[in-house]
Amino acid sequence: GFEEASRALFAGDRAALAEHAAPWPADIRAYAMRLGFPPAPGRHIAPTEEAGAALMRRGLDGPVDMLNLLRLRDVADYSAAPELDPGHPVSGRAAYARYMAHARPFLEAAGGAISLLGEGGAPLIGPETERWDLVMVVRQSSLGAFMRMAEDPGCLAGLGHRTAALEEARLI
Repeated sequence: GFEEASRALFAGDRAALAEHAAPWPADIRAYAMRLGFPPAPGRHIAPTEEAGAALMRRGLDGPVDMLNLLRLRDVADYSAAPELDPGHPVSGRAAYARYMAHARPFLEAAGGAISLLGEGGAPLIGPETERWDLVMVVRQSSLGAFMRMAEDPGCLAGLGHRTAALEEARLI
């Protein structure tokens, strides 16, 4: 489906690209979708290559606690991962729960654990217009273990649920 996918990419047809790229490996399919349909300006749901490199240069040793601030979509958008689409509209919260169910075994196998998962809300300190639906702290056994988990093809196979669920995110 490469030729058809290429035509869809250059025509700006997201649905056709997703359809023709569906049988491709998840990482290649996701890359093609990002090429044709980059995230909207100001939307942050995945790390940039530069941010990942900067994190690695910090040389963190030992366990790492990662703070996740998550704003969920009202209705999940599976256009970038149609192979994971449940076939009927689901909330961003439901899509994120699917992602967590998929990713948790990989997290635990890498020695990580969720140490806090709670409801968010408007900040006490910060812009009044900002809101975070979920706040999560994940303890990783090490930065290397986190990176191996994040690059594991099995773990990546469920990443489309996260992308579909999130309107905006922060990972610190």
